[in-house]
Amino acid sequence: MKKVIFFSAAFALSLWACRPQKNTTTEKNTSAPKAQTAQASEKAAYMPTARRESDLLHTRLDIVPNYTERRIYGKATISARPYFAAMNTLTLDARGMEFKEVALLTAAGKKTLTYAYANDILVIQLDRTYTRSEAYTVFIDYIAKPNELKTVGGSDAISSDKGMYFINPDGTVPNKPIQLWSQGETQASSVWFPTIDRTNERMTEEIYVTVPDKFKTLSNGLLTGYTLNGDGTRTDHWQMNLPHAPYLVMLTIGEFSVIRDSWRGIEVSYYVEPEFSPYAKTIFGKTPRMMEFFSKRLGVDYPWPKYAQVCVRDFVSGAMENTSATTHGDFVQNSDREVLDRSYEEYISHELFHQWFGDLVTCESWPNLPLNESFATYGEYLWNEFEYGRQFADHEHHDSKRGYLFEAASGKREPLIRYHLADREDMFDGHSYNKGGQVLHMLRTYLGDDAFFAGIKLYLERNKFRAAEIHDLRLAMEEVCGEDLNWFFDQWFLAPGHPELDIAYSYDNLLQQQTITIKQTQDRSNGTPIFRVPMYVDIYRNGKTERHKIELTKAVESFVLPAATKPDLVNVDAEKTLLCKKVDRHSADEWAFQYEHAPLFLDRLEALEGLSPKSAVGDLAITTLGKATHDAFFGIRVVAIEKLGEEGTLRNKTHLIELAEKDSTSAVRAAATTMLGRWAYSGELNAFFKKQLQDKSFRVVSAALLALVDHAPTDGMAEAKKMEVYPERGYKLAVAEAYSRGGNDEQQPWFEKTMTTLSGNQQIRFMYSYAAFLGRCQDETVRKSVPALINYYAVQDGPGAKGSVKTVFRLLDNIYSAKIKTIEEGMTQLRATNPKATGLVQMENERKAAEEMKQFLQEERKKLK
Repeated sequence: MKKVIFFSAAFALSLWACRPQKNTTTEKNTSAPKAQTAQASEKAAYMPTARRESDLLHTRLDIVPNYTERRIYGKATISARPYFAAMNTLTLDARGMEFKEVALLTAAGKKTLTYAYANDILVIQLDRTYTRSEAYTVFIDYIAKPNELKTVGGSDAISSDKGMYFINPDGTVPNKPIQLWSQGETQASSVWFPTIDRTNERMTEEIYVTVPDKFKTLSNGLLTGYTLNGDGTRTDHWQMNLPHAPYLVMLTIGEFSVIRDSWRGIEVSYYVEPEFSPYAKTIFGKTPRMMEFFSKRLGVDYPWPKYAQVCVRDFVSGAMENTSATTHGDFVQNSDREVLDRSYEEYISHELFHQWFGDLVTCESWPNLPLNESFATYGEYLWNEFEYGRQFADHEHHDSKRGYLFEAASGKREPLIRYHLADREDMFDGHSYNKGGQVLHMLRTYLGDDAFFAGIKLYLERNKFRAAEIHDLRLAMEEVCGEDLNWFFDQWFLAPGHPELDIAYSYDNLLQQQTITIKQTQDRSNGTPIFRVPMYVDIYRNGKTERHKIELTKAVESFVLPAATKPDLVNVDAEKTLLCKKVDRHSADEWAFQYEHAPLFLDRLEALEGLSPKSAVGDLAITTLGKATHDAFFGIRVVAIEKLGEEGTLRNKTHLIELAEKDSTSAVRAAATTMLGRWAYSGELNAFFKKQLQDKSFRVVSAALLALVDHAPTDGMAEAKKMEVYPERGYKLAVAEAYSRGGNDEQQPWFEKTMTTLSGNQQIRFMYSYAAFLGRCQDETVRKSVPALINYYAVQDGPGAKGSVKTVFRLLDNIYSAKIKTIEEGMTQLRATNPKATGLVQMENERKAAEEMKQFLQEERKKLK
């Protein structure tokens, strides 16, 4: 599972509250790990691994979707046996279903079985008691009703748990295909077929699905055959002969173009909407290369018989790693031009890495989710490192680190492995993903590549087609490296928080010694420990670099290192792999030296962040930032451009124009264009900004258009008007943002027409701009916009699209609340100086009008069911 994003400098968009589902089995009572905190114990009860009473062997599904009824007519043939103790019942999860027949299949035929069904649990009374060496097969004729569930949950990561989703089933929504797709994580497969919906269950499976012949289908494993039924329908047979968890079973149906690829003779395929078929290999084409790299790096070949990826509308998360068949949200579908700004390659590598971590080896319980998600997040790093080099990998890894630290700063600090949970959905956060990826990178740095990857190989081979817990990983690593790693796993996986370091330096000329004093200042009231932190320190002196290894183990600790002369720089955590917050007490000269001489991207980034153009050393900062705009790595160039400020932009204006026009990376061209518009606009640059409107990058086009709208509004609005007729989504988003900054009531019909042509992330971004635009309009125009918004909400299937409409109403409520507050403050000030001022009457009328609009919008918002 790939969440859309955890942290954004601009704003967070969510496509993904929730109630725990009832367990089908009694849970085993085991003791909590020693590092769990008292605070966690007070918050929630211990969540154990599900007790296994029965063992699924194979499931056959015969599926016929009914698009009119939004139901699934299914027949499930389930082979099972007792897990250990003899059993005379089979207990299955089956949410919101209707049962027509439950029977035992024998050589003599069907034998009707009695059953009880309550609280979404199906308990089947078998014909006798079976031992664990005896298998049996039950047949269930059922109707699944995902749109009729009494309770629908969800979370920040997965916005709905309906299990099966009918998208535009009647074909009545324009510009939207008819689709049907499933989403099983965490316990939603049991909405569309009866099963034991637990992570520690395994089964092989096959699906016979009957669909209108115009549709393509996709499921796990291989398409082994199909039958034309003579009535305009076709029955496809998908078969998965390797065992996997029920939540990873998938089915997708729709009018897709299928583009074929291959890896070592295994089929690799990409399912996209027909208009994106020319770009399928631009989007997904590196998949075979990723499969080869991951197979070699892990020492374990890709384990499944095929790999497919499909893009669907209104997906309830970012992406999902169904075994051998990943589902992506439709935002991954992009044209060649759109890919220049955003490739979503991290989604592709993340979900592919899950095929090993999550699918081949699955976390045995949701508290152990980091065994799935932390590894998948780290898979992004490994791919970036291999394909683009360490600088780019560190760049993306740093953004992920900021995501975790942002979450931690907001008050959430939990162990990575959290056995005390109110809800399993709480695991899908910046800890399981972002922090876990950082921790694995630290483990790799500590052990070294040979031991780390040998340990990973052993973990995968020992636990393949099984469920695992965190100690399985530790034991594999210990067996390879020969070292007790409890200290590392206790503090990083089983305890909350991270180090917060205050680093100070002093040099003794007489003793020729460099002292580094490090304080761990983190709040320990929630169980955050004093960390054991091995790290490297580089001392730069007389043109040479000396590396020392130190290990921090105390709350306050000083390290004395030999240095014949005062160092130019002491670089703590020289490999820049430590997950921490850091106050590093370098001088401005030392930061400037670090930028010039330290080798890593993160060295240079840290140096730039330590310098400020507004400080007392602003000139040195601007000089260093100016140099950084020439840096070989685009990420540093972007940071430098954005930190220059007004004086720095003006000093480097000529070079910034050159970067805006010629840099090879669209992010740099866009940043330079934006900063020139913000700090250096003049009439002579009008022609430059108009030229930038021809850039292939929509990000650059938008930056140039906004500069014109802000500083030459007549020209800017005229250019935006020209773009209204362009069909590309990038132009629509650029125009929407421009109108949100400089538009008026005349553009409202364009917004109303255009909002129905977008989907996914683009649609959400568009609606943010629409809300800001309406905040500029007359009240009557806002009223006029509401019926279309409510109608759009009513016909949408996905929570992302529906949520974007709710966002419009929420933002408008904020806009009118702010307007009311501003008017009231103005009235208060005016009364204080002139209680009888004639302007008070007009201001009161404006306040009442704003109050009426706010009330109107609140009443209309209630229609968004």
